[in-house]
Amino acid sequence: MQTNPGAAVRRSGAPVALLAILLVSAVLAPDDRAQGAGDPDAPPPAATAWAWPVDSARIVQAYEAPAHRYGPGHRGIDLRSGTGDLRVSAPADGTVAFAGAVAGRGVLTIDHGDGLVTTLEPVDTALVPGAAVAKGAEVGTVAIGGHTAMGALHFGVRRHGEYINPLLLVGEVPRAVLLPCC
Repeated sequence: MQTNPGAAVRRSGAPVALLAILLVSAVLAPDDRAQGAGDPDAPPPAATAWAWPVDSARIVQAYEAPAHRYGPGHRGIDLRSGTGDLRVSAPADGTVAFAGAVAGRGVLTIDHGDGLVTTLEPVDTALVPGAAVAKGAEVGTVAIGGHTAMGALHFGVRRHGEYINPLLLVGEVPRAVLLPCC
C-alpha cells in the first residue's frame, strides 16, 4: 500500500486566510473613538469656526496642556472682553448640559455634539439643562469666583473627554516660533 507522504501534513489554508483578512480589516477600518484621541492640538474634524464667548476677546491666560491626564496645566483659556462688556455668548450651537454652582462659582457647560463640550466659568445664567443655544446667543454674564482674574471668563473645551486648546475652534492657533537653543 502506497501512501502519499504529504497527505497527513496537508491542511486547509482557509483558517490562515481568514485570520489574515481579519487582521488587515482591523488595521484598515476607521475607528470612531480614535478621532477624539490622539493629538489634542489637532482640530476636531467636524469643527467649523466657532465664535468667541466674549466680545473683542483678549487672552489673559493661555492654554497649557498637562503632561498627563491628571498633571498640572491650564485646561482652557481665560478671556477678558476688550470692550468691558460682561455678556457671555455661546461659542457654537448646542444644548446646555449643566448650569449651576461648582465650588462656589457659576459654571455653564454646553454639549455641541460630536464629542465637543465647552465649559464657561464663572458665569451667571438663567439657562437650565436641556435648553438649546445658538452660536453667538447670549447665555449669561461673567461673574465673580474661581481662579480667573476679576472680569475674566474661563473657556474650556473637551473633545471625547480630553481637554483641547479652544483656539483650535475659533481659528486662532498661534504659529510655533523656534528659538535659538544656545
